[in-house]
Amino acid sequence: MPAGKSTVRFEFAYDGGGIGKGGEGTLFVNGKVVATGRIDRTECCGFSADEGADVGADEGTPVTEAYKVPFKFSGKISQVTIELKEMKKADSEESEQGRKAAMLKKGLSD
Repeated sequence: MPAGKSTVRFEFAYDGGGIGKGGEGTLFVNGKVVATGRIDRTECCGFSADEGADVGADEGTPVTEAYKVPFKFSGKISQVTIELKEMKKADSEESEQGRKAAMLKKGLSD
């Protein structure tokens, strides 16, 4: 990262074709691509109650064992913006079916 203020953006191009599928992730710093990579699969239904959308620290299970929780960012984060794009109707319907199945499975296990 360059010294001083920067804008960091992550874009995910979902493959589609159902829930939990993969896609291509691209990381931008100040509008320039700095990394891109394949993400083979995504979360299909929901997250556990003890994981969250942490910003500036990873308070839950680490993404990788290469660092120890909480691995806090020491700089200043002035703004976080999350933009969600509309899903294709077929993917949206399949996602809703997956969510319902996960809720039923959780209810049966409680």
